[in-house]
Amino acid sequence: QLQLVESGGGLVQPGGSLRLGCSASRFTTDYDTIGWFRQAPGKEREGLSCISSRRGSTYYADSVKGRFTISRDNAKNTVYLQMNSLKPEDTAVYYCAARLAPFCSGFQRDYAYWGQGTQVTVSS
Repeated sequence: QLQLVESGGGLVQPGGSLRLGCSASRFTTDYDTIGWFRQAPGKEREGLSCISSRRGSTYYADSVKGRFTISRDNAKNTVYLQMNSLKPEDTAVYYCAARLAPFCSGFQRDYAYWGQGTQVTVSS
């Protein structure tokens, strides 16, 4: 059973930065692909970014492209989401998720394992 734990959330002012981490109980680098999602109150869960285990290819939603960067450190079994130029509309609970396939997907239905989430609040 793969377990995921998010870290790094908190309160930040508009224009600021945060780095989220997603620590996995194990990685099988040939098969596990990690995605980041978020859910704001009253809204559907939104796929933000993904990094595939094969070749490390990435995907970004238009809402975060150019501001967020996803990366993975396989030696630490951790995937990071660097978030810059944060806006109040980025306020949400952020989740990481894993799928046992080597290719990226922006759809939550494709992910079998989920973390508990970490709150990100962007406010002055």
